[in-house]
Amino acid sequence: MPGRPSLSPEDEERINKYRKFQKVDGAAYRRVNQFLRKHTYVTAREWAIARLCADFSTRGGAEMTFIGENLPDLVPFMTDTYSPQAVNQARSSFKKKVRKSGATFFYGALCGFFTADELDDILFEASEVARFLLEVEGTSIDIDDEIDIEDRITEVMRGVAEAASRIRSEDHEPPENKGSDTEEDET
Repeated sequence: MPGRPSLSPEDEERINKYRKFQKVDGAAYRRVNQFLRKHTYVTAREWAIARLCADFSTRGGAEMTFIGENLPDLVPFMTDTYSPQAVNQARSSFKKKVRKSGATFFYGALCGFFTADELDDILFEASEVARFLLEVEGTSIDIDDEIDIEDRITEVMRGVAEAASRIRSEDHEPPENKGSDTEEDET
């Protein structure tokens, strides 16, 4: 692209080896963004940059400059380069949204809004979307690891639902009568 610094042979090789997001090659940013907004709270920008930051992380952190300067070459639906600050902002926004989503989910689980079976359904739907996103970006998880993770999450969420139910029922129990200190009115 014009105006971009020329790449070293090592950087060119890194970009050519990076084969994620190939399933959406040719898709417009708007279309990818619409899909993500329908199924998640993150934007296409946040999703792509979070993935890149995870893939291009070093001991010192993610390679913000490399990611930003090479964004259009790394992600087919991204058309502009980003400054390191813009990359950091998108990654930060992704993290905040994941934390808020997690807090909202756990609140719904703890307050008893969902039954344990409904929580299982929510987790199943969420895992389907997550699995699809991993497939689209070209990341794969061994099926045995995936099943193990889902089973562990389901077990934990059942425990959360049961514990929350016990706590809520304890809060609603009437105080025990500890004696006959109260006198009945005689009328």
